[in-house]
Amino acid sequence: MTKVKTRFAPSPTGFLHVGGLRTALFSYLWAKKNEGKFLLRIEDTDRERFVKGAEENILKTLADFGMNPDKIFRQSDRLATYKKYVEQLLKQEKAYEEKGEKGTAIRFKTPKTGITEWEDSVYEKMQFKNDAIKDPIILKSDGYPVYNFANVIDDHEMEITDVIRGEEFLSSTPIHIKLYEALGWQAPKFAHVPLILDKDRKKLSKRTGDVAVHEYLKKGYLKPALLNFIVLLGWNPKTTAEIFSLENLLEVFEIKKINKAGAIFDVTKLDFINREWQKKLGIKPENDPLYQRALKIVTKKFSDSDESKVIKQLLAIWPQIIERVQGPSDLDEKLNEFDFYFKEPKYDPEILVWKKMTAEQTKINLAILKDFISKIDEKDFIAGVLEKQIKDFIQEKGIKTGEALWPLRAALSGQKNSPSPFEIMEILKLEKSLARIESAISILLTLDDGF
Repeated sequence: MTKVKTRFAPSPTGFLHVGGLRTALFSYLWAKKNEGKFLLRIEDTDRERFVKGAEENILKTLADFGMNPDKIFRQSDRLATYKKYVEQLLKQEKAYEEKGEKGTAIRFKTPKTGITEWEDSVYEKMQFKNDAIKDPIILKSDGYPVYNFANVIDDHEMEITDVIRGEEFLSSTPIHIKLYEALGWQAPKFAHVPLILDKDRKKLSKRTGDVAVHEYLKKGYLKPALLNFIVLLGWNPKTTAEIFSLENLLEVFEIKKINKAGAIFDVTKLDFINREWQKKLGIKPENDPLYQRALKIVTKKFSDSDESKVIKQLLAIWPQIIERVQGPSDLDEKLNEFDFYFKEPKYDPEILVWKKMTAEQTKINLAILKDFISKIDEKDFIAGVLEKQIKDFIQEKGIKTGEALWPLRAALSGQKNSPSPFEIMEILKLEKSLARIESAISILLTLDDGF
């Protein structure tokens, strides 16, 4: 029995994107699950669109995600091979020359009657009318082969058994099959995977998520989380499980479980999977790319402060941040809600006053709380301990919870949305907590009684 052999065949016309990584992943999983080989073929014949550093990025990205190829090929090293088969087709009158302004190109002669059909591993039975297939150029006037031709030659000579690629190549498959027939070769199995769509069910673009994989890593996504998310774009495990490592996937992946319908790129789902992987790995801040990104943001934002103190403060509040962010997608926005830990807040009197309370009553409640808090031993400045002591106190005094805790939290943070006052006080400690409550009282003293 022939062992499975797959390939990933990117063009170095840009850095590896999400869709390309998914194709590589599906190809890698299918080969390795079946104890076969996974090849990388750099399709670099389009020299005009070549992007410097793209090939290095492709190789590094595959390595970063644990998908090292068994062998690497470059089409630019195989020009003599392509020309050999072009000459064979010309000799057999299955191809012909076409002269143009830039020189002579070679076209493949396609049949104009009948149909071309194949059994696709995802789309099942596919049929195309031959009269709809135009004679394609197979060798350009510059001596370089086009994708359709080089692709067939390489897949045959490399003994590829399963071609896994994007749905956009469905329309090219009839040409490929006709080339296989013309050369007297058996075509491999084809599996065309669905498009990746945005939330509006339109093809993913750079604006809606189709950016280079390394950009997601820079945002703070964990590699296993991103890989986990990507495999679920079009592949359904038919179970309730959602968290998969590469090792898990090698056990459960099946081509027949790839869907025909377009896969929705849902950033909320990506954030969820990233959080699950953070928990699974028990990752420490210093090893968390999300923390590293947050560190860059806050050290730049508060560059006029002592950097060592900023770093120490970020580490202290990191559990609060992690609890409140969805993931890398909303980190920048959520970090703004924690600015009060790094600088003194500016108070909006409307935020300090709870619902129908007056400024006078708010001031009185804060003064009562300040007096009580000043008597708490600093060793008890632990969120859980503070919560019990303060709630017991306001209950004893007959103060409504909202009328005490809302002004207290707003006084400590200066914000409408923030962690609880107990969490904040644990970080600020006694002296700073009292100072902020006093600052809020001072603001309230300037207001009219009718506020």
